[in-house]
Amino acid sequence: MKLQDHVRFVRGIGPKKAELLEKLGIITLEDAIQCYPRGYEDRTQITPIRRLTDGEKQCVHAIVGMLPKTAHIRRGMDVTRCTVYDESGALTLRFFNNKYAAATLEVGKEYAFYGKVQVEGGGFVMLSPDFEPVGADNRTGRILPVYPLTAGLHQRDLYRVTDAALAAVPDDLPDFLPESVRNRQGFAPIRDVLFEIHRPQDMRQAQQARRRMVFEEFFLLSCGMRFLRARRSGKQGAQLRDLSLHALYRALPFSLTGAQMRAIEACTLDIAAGRPLSRLIQGDVGSGKTMVAAALCYLAAKNGRQAAIMAPTELLAQQHIQTLKPLLEKLGVSCGLLVGSMGAKQKRDIVQAMESGDISVVIGTHAILSDTVRFHDLAVAVVDEQHRFGVNQRAMLTAKGENVHLLVMSATPIPRTLALLIYGDLDVSVIDELPPGRQRIRTYAVGEGMRPRIDAFIDRQCAEGGQVYVVCPLVGDGESGRTSAERTAERLTGVLPHRRIALVHGRTKAAEREQIMADFAAGRIDILVSTTVIEVGVNVPNAALMVVEDGDCFGLSQLHQLRGRVGRGKRQSYCVFYGADRGADARERLKTLVHTNDGFVIAQKDLEMRGAGDFFGTRQHGLPPMKLADLAGDMDVLEQARCAADELLTCDPELIHEPVLRARIEKLFAQYGEGSLN
Repeated sequence: MKLQDHVRFVRGIGPKKAELLEKLGIITLEDAIQCYPRGYEDRTQITPIRRLTDGEKQCVHAIVGMLPKTAHIRRGMDVTRCTVYDESGALTLRFFNNKYAAATLEVGKEYAFYGKVQVEGGGFVMLSPDFEPVGADNRTGRILPVYPLTAGLHQRDLYRVTDAALAAVPDDLPDFLPESVRNRQGFAPIRDVLFEIHRPQDMRQAQQARRRMVFEEFFLLSCGMRFLRARRSGKQGAQLRDLSLHALYRALPFSLTGAQMRAIEACTLDIAAGRPLSRLIQGDVGSGKTMVAAALCYLAAKNGRQAAIMAPTELLAQQHIQTLKPLLEKLGVSCGLLVGSMGAKQKRDIVQAMESGDISVVIGTHAILSDTVRFHDLAVAVVDEQHRFGVNQRAMLTAKGENVHLLVMSATPIPRTLALLIYGDLDVSVIDELPPGRQRIRTYAVGEGMRPRIDAFIDRQCAEGGQVYVVCPLVGDGESGRTSAERTAERLTGVLPHRRIALVHGRTKAAEREQIMADFAAGRIDILVSTTVIEVGVNVPNAALMVVEDGDCFGLSQLHQLRGRVGRGKRQSYCVFYGADRGADARERLKTLVHTNDGFVIAQKDLEMRGAGDFFGTRQHGLPPMKLADLAGDMDVLEQARCAADELLTCDPELIHEPVLRARIEKLFAQYGEGSLN
């Protein structure tokens, strides 16, 4: 067989199994060889029965002492029990709905058993073990790969297709990882590595093979991102000749921070150099990223061109228009809002004004991306909360003009090495200063026992003229043990009947939600109970307390974002996270937020403890999915791969001497919508 052959031709894989394998992305033998084990079971270590460990999967050699007995427990449940012995003691085996065990185990014969062990009544029980006669070593005397599965598939099905795939691997299989890189990293050729990762002789060999494949994934991505950046550097950006911002600075009622000025300067230098601006601005909630966007919008309008700001929610778009419209119109720059909930006539009027050039700056949501929306002369595009948009949406916005300058903004801090991978095609600026007057938010992690005191604290904040957010993970009752916004609003209304309490969540109609948020901003509501719909929302300087229910079920970066909703006014602000009584992990995670307000420190901790889900949605970013790499655990490999890619491309920018690697990157670009490298 050849790697291009369909898996349905593998012996033992019929049409139904082939359909199930396709759900895992396995259609050909080549796909099968790229479906790597998600882990391994070490069945080579034989443990005496008396040294077994509770809760661990282990392997024993033991003799069957008596015939297995099957008992009918209840409808649909049979349990087969059997006792086996070695020189050190006795072990009970327990099989569920598996009379096969009773039929095949022979009294007096020695078997290798592998399964999870638990302690019961002073003895050991092994649950539903795999077994085979000692000496067979088909499954128990070796390192066994564990593959991802879907309902209806078994590990033996994956063993069949990967066995067939390994047999089909040619001796001259191309290796796109350059020989110089392989030698420096101490990697074996690709053919050897594929055998070692699927059928390792020992755990050390499996780990080495996995490291090679993780490095390969990161290396390919890093090269691809470097090519994207190089391709962009050869283009001309929209011409903006007048880059003076003195009038804007004079119109501001405050002075910008040094970090804001540096970010704006980096943007204007890119534009002045004649290349398309393509920059990510990272900064905590409230750090003033919007003022960088304002500067670019002003420059576009000043040069007779147009700018667009795209936000992920109508609430955030409304906030931007409220912040920017008074400032820009004072400077003679016309602004408009375009969101999905607007009436047909309103939309038609704003779209016509955009197309005619009567509006210089448009702020909106995904509605801006509609095919019916055209600009007169778009020169600057700003994407806010970048992690909520995909690369394709970013491209759709910039495609509405020629050589458009792109600024993306994110309040989700990302560790530097990870940012270089995810946003490798962008230059990165960090706003690491908060505007003057922003106070540190006092943060507490508490358990359920503090409920009466926190309720009293909420009441006291309201009595002193402040306002309170209470955020819950669910809208209504659903998941067991989690707090719903509806139930919380009901409870607080009973506990604090003299306070004005409102409820808002994702199911609230857009017009009603906007009215509630407007009432809260105007001080007509004391306590706003919500879901994370307010994570990016209106600016309410009078809100001085944030209470988050079930804080242990959110990511640290998301909790940090929620905390950023308060601390925007002159009042001392507070944040309380429930969930500190839900185990050591929850306590340790929440303690990070208690001890630091630094979003980058929090992001790094989140990455270490939860993995990269919060930062790295491959579908969002348009990057290929990781087959093996774990961005939390493989950061050191990522850094090595990135350095190796930079070194190689510095010496050979067009990869003239590495045609196999260049072809692989071409394939990657074509696969994920980036077109040709040429």
